[in-house]
Amino acid sequence: MSTLIAAASADLDLYVAQNVFFGVIAALMIYAAFRVVTTANVVHAALWLVVVLSGVAVQFIFLGAEFVAVTQVLVYIGAVVVLFLFGVMLTRASMGADESVASEKRAMAAIVGVLLFAVMAVSLIDTFEDTRLVINEPQSTTAVSDSIFSQYIVPFEAVSVLLLAALIGAIVVARRD
Repeated sequence: MSTLIAAASADLDLYVAQNVFFGVIAALMIYAAFRVVTTANVVHAALWLVVVLSGVAVQFIFLGAEFVAVTQVLVYIGAVVVLFLFGVMLTRASMGADESVASEKRAMAAIVGVLLFAVMAVSLIDTFEDTRLVINEPQSTTAVSDSIFSQYIVPFEAVSVLLLAALIGAIVVARRD
């Protein structure tokens, strides 16, 4: 929960500087996300994705979830984006604008994107409109690790097997040349 929402719901003083910084980071994330999907160069899109994911890590720090923020930086920025860039460079994907994408396809894609956003926004607002979040004591990394390796062990192992399969597939695709 952001500081603004928490302060407004608890009738506390608003932390103006934190809220302004939160808004600036959120606006930067929105701009960078827009650039991810509109940039013609795939490498530039991946670098804009780094900006978006860094903003998510900063927002996690605002929420007091430092462990999740560090995990966000290590896993998504440090691993996924680097893997994506290696994949782009190994497959020799086109780096510039693709002439096969016509303007009518872009217009239809924009319309579908706006409609999907509207449907998701309405369904999320309807689902969580009256939900109040309770701010509990911060969780320790010990509690998170105990939860992952006891209650969520099956999804954790399923994700690890899926990542292993993706890694093996990437090696096979890269070695065919």
